[in-house]
Amino acid sequence: MPVLDEEAVLSNTLSALPLPDADDYELIVVDGGSSDLTVRIASAYTEKVLSGPQGRARQMNLGVKAANGDILLFLHADCRLSPGALNEVRAILSNKDVVAGAFDISLDSSCLRYRWISRFANRRSRLTGIAYGDQGIFLRKKTFEAIGGYADIPLMEDIDLCQKLKSLGKIYFIELPIYPSPRRFESHGVVSTVIRDGIMAFSYTVLGANPAWLARYYRGK
Repeated sequence: MPVLDEEAVLSNTLSALPLPDADDYELIVVDGGSSDLTVRIASAYTEKVLSGPQGRARQMNLGVKAANGDILLFLHADCRLSPGALNEVRAILSNKDVVAGAFDISLDSSCLRYRWISRFANRRSRLTGIAYGDQGIFLRKKTFEAIGGYADIPLMEDIDLCQKLKSLGKIYFIELPIYPSPRRFESHGVVSTVIRDGIMAFSYTVLGANPAWLARYYRGK
């Protein structure tokens, strides 16, 4: 789990992790230089709290180097897993024809507009075969290492990873939902966020836009 100044949501996410057998799972949190209580909160849930350079791709690559297991699940700090999610991941990856997978999303809100956004996002994933980071991407560690891990880019690392994985085989999408926070939509507006995200994904996948330029656009700089 890559984190940066996530004290507002981190405890809720970590306390809800559905760990069926603590001996078979390890939680690795990689901090990118938080100035709040993120590291202290993470340390209450796991001994594996690492510090690294800021940037999700770099933080997740660092976490993989510290991982002992043969299955990886990348989880954002504001995304809550469903009960049984980890057992489902193991079951899916027992199929050798599946190279990776991700969950359907259900934005963590009762608002109808967020239900529609979730449905659209899930259909988009199945049509394109591309998962976004907030869908909880999972795969075997040896597969991750074989494709070189996450590209060292400031944005779109999730799409880049899935494009590489698609060349190896099937990415499976689980109907069991993951619950991302709707905070991005609440902060920037639903319509503007949907349009912005769509433009950025299209620019990267179709037009080949530079991720560094997209990152500046995303952050409004």
